Amino acid sequence: MELRKNNGPLKWCMITLVVVFLTMFLLLPLVYIVITALSKGIDTYISSITDAYAVKAAWLTIRATLWAVLVNTIFGIAAAWCLTKFAFKGKKIISTFIDLPVTVSPIIAGLIYVLTFGRQSFLYPILDGWGIQIIFAVPGIILATIFVTFPFISRELIPVLTAQGTDEEEAAALMGAGTFTIFRKVTLPHIKWALLYGIVLCIARAMGEFGAVSVLSGHLRGKTNTLPLYIELLYQGYDFTGAFAASSILVILAVIVLVLRLLLEHRGQKDLDIHK
Repeated sequence: MELRKNNGPLKWCMITLVVVFLTMFLLLPLVYIVITALSKGIDTYISSITDAYAVKAAWLTIRATLWAVLVNTIFGIAAAWCLTKFAFKGKKIISTFIDLPVTVSPIIAGLIYVLTFGRQSFLYPILDGWGIQIIFAVPGIILATIFVTFPFISRELIPVLTAQGTDEEEAAALMGAGTFTIFRKVTLPHIKWALLYGIVLCIARAMGEFGAVSVLSGHLRGKTNTLPLYIELLYQGYDFTGAFAASSILVILAVIVLVLRLLLEHRGQKDLDIHK
């Protein structure tokens, strides 16, 4: 308590250090993106972000993000419930595999999918016979986005479910409640804020994914370019205004995600205080 009330030089040195660091490495780059995007006027900026290729890239980013959120929400709830509510051998192995995308480089993840579904794979003739193309196509981008984001939701839910324990679910089961009823009326109210927070983190990570998507996309303009890939394409083509204009879209989306995160944190803390 004394440390919090400390008004000495250490406190102000720490505050100054944090403010300077955030300004140099976060605020200034964001401000520079906006200034450069608008450097040639608002008409040029609007023209850049409404370009047909920019719109297609944004739509593909949204599609991949929505699929990642949908799949990872289902997987995250199932994995968290499995690891916290049941005792079985191999639990630690499953928990370790959930963290794999965090430890593996996204580039390596992309290469793994190339080896798994590419022409050299034994799966390729089967998929080709069914008319399914994964590499250098939208399904590959969606798979890569799901892979790099799937730990986020489960890792938000596991600590909450662990702290909750199993007493309430067991009591509901003894009273004759079914599995779905137990989850809907007992488990879900406890995890709803953690679930929403995990979804927000998943959205933020999915929108900015570059490495794995870059390997699998083939950089087909207007077909397999997400916004990050489209920005790189413009930048390498020396269209700096267009690149920064497209970047500003991601900045705006990031700010929206940040606001949602703060709102969820505030609401979750408020509910926690009420229950206390």
